[in-house]
Amino acid sequence: MKFTIYQESRIGRRKSNQDRLAYCYSRDALLMVIADGMGGHRHGEIAAQLAVQSVTEAFRREATPTLAEPGRFLSRVLMNAHTAIVDHAFDKDLDDTPRTTIVACVVQDGLAHWAHAGDSRLYLLRDGRVAVRTRDHSRVQLMIDQGLLDDEAAAHHPERNRIYSCLGGTRTPQVELSMPTPLCDGDILALCTDGVWGPVRDQGVVDGLAGTNVMHAVPKLLDRAEQLVGPGCDNLSMIAMCWHDESGAAHDDMEATQTRALDRVTTQLNVFGHARAPTAAGDISDDEIEKAIAEINHAIHKYSR
Repeated sequence: MKFTIYQESRIGRRKSNQDRLAYCYSRDALLMVIADGMGGHRHGEIAAQLAVQSVTEAFRREATPTLAEPGRFLSRVLMNAHTAIVDHAFDKDLDDTPRTTIVACVVQDGLAHWAHAGDSRLYLLRDGRVAVRTRDHSRVQLMIDQGLLDDEAAAHHPERNRIYSCLGGTRTPQVELSMPTPLCDGDILALCTDGVWGPVRDQGVVDGLAGTNVMHAVPKLLDRAEQLVGPGCDNLSMIAMCWHDESGAAHDDMEATQTRALDRVTTQLNVFGHARAPTAAGDISDDEIEKAIAEINHAIHKYSR
């Protein structure tokens, strides 16, 4: 495989960052995953961390160097993450089960497979346009589908943050799976939270990423999203990957995996508690972070299979 990839997460103007993101790759498979802990419920950052970490741990175990069935892998590990979040809430006797959106993508054999629950999005950009975009599991998206709202009205609707599918919570999530999608040279896969796509919209994602090096484009796109929102800026996170043909020339920013050992997996995972604002009343403390990490690792081990 040959690809260029970059990820970044920012706290915005919030007290803590409840977004989590990671990518992993073996010689022949690549995983990207983003989760956005839902701020209307307590411990959203724990739900997001548990989801991303459990998905990446499963990839590290099973991508040796390929996954047997990428689509089934995504369906299974997202449901395992949901169960682990619910079980964590039960074990800790939490009065409200943590919740998180999620979008995850596996690239293998030149095909992209993705799954999502909630309103964190995946974009496939090709030839300077949106070729594919995930459909939000949200109240306003249902109203758009019914012809009750247009995109402009949806962007300002008071219920735009109402999500009907997520990991965690009291209902089984509706995890939506894609068909295997062939990638072409120069295609860009971008995964992002609503802190990014909300302000810049679809065209902003295209304008920010198409035809540019993702290593430089992502920070500029996040800058733009922060500027548009100002003091109310949410957490914002993005992973962008540009796919390259095997026959193409290599460059400094490109990952080329053909000479990697079969059992080697590289992981880039943002660490729990990093990118936090200075501690304030009500923030999670460093001791609580360490305790949460231990609990998350226990939950991941319990549901590893």
